Amino acid sequence: MNKGFGFLAAMSCGVAALVTTPTAPVNAHGDVAPQAVDTTGLPNLGDEQLEENPWRDPTGEAWSAAVTIGDSGYNQNCARCHGLGAVSGGLAPDLRYLEADIDGDEWYLERFNGGFTQNGITKMPAFGELLSQEAAWAIRTYLETRPDDGALDDHTDALQAIKLDLEAKSASITEGDKTVSDYATEIGAIKQQLSDIAQTVETGSGAPLADSVASRAVAALDDSDESLKKAVDILSIGLSVAQ
Repeated sequence: MNKGFGFLAAMSCGVAALVTTPTAPVNAHGDVAPQAVDTTGLPNLGDEQLEENPWRDPTGEAWSAAVTIGDSGYNQNCARCHGLGAVSGGLAPDLRYLEADIDGDEWYLERFNGGFTQNGITKMPAFGELLSQEAAWAIRTYLETRPDDGALDDHTDALQAIKLDLEAKSASITEGDKTVSDYATEIGAIKQQLSDIAQTVETGSGAPLADSVASRAVAALDDSDESLKKAVDILSIGLSVAQ
């Protein structure tokens, strides 16, 4: 459920710098040096400023890469003020609820390019000359794919059962009793179950598809022996955060 974003005008904490190449430190709300965002794998968007997120469509070729790169860029540079995984602790706006549409994009560009000052105090510096479009839109894509609060509540038991099942299979592979190919049919069914769950997870922004623990676990199951442990780790962390 989209909870709206009208409260953003009262921003109380800046996003630390987001850049694609090393530059002189810009401090925001403390001594926070900007961290470079590697946008390798994303198309070059050119010099002209786009007005709408080019990677919003989850069926597009760049969506997955944009989410992954945006995740890294956000958590290196923005999480200190806006919260890990974009879950705000209350001191800064909860960016999960910035609408995934052109109006939300307009607000996003205004803040990133122009910063935000309140009562003569810079709450968020302007990064218009430091950001590449690729880094900016990747972080935007990541933010708008954050699941809404409670979006996984109805699936916690199912995800826990999947985690335990994968743990047992992973242990059997580690001990040399089985290989991942021995579980091919069962893993296929698990991937389908995770995919079905992923399709039901709502975003806070109203974006059509969430980047959830379910979708990440599906992506991790790539038919390698190590993939089961990767999926277990993703589910363990995701379920812990959800609680």
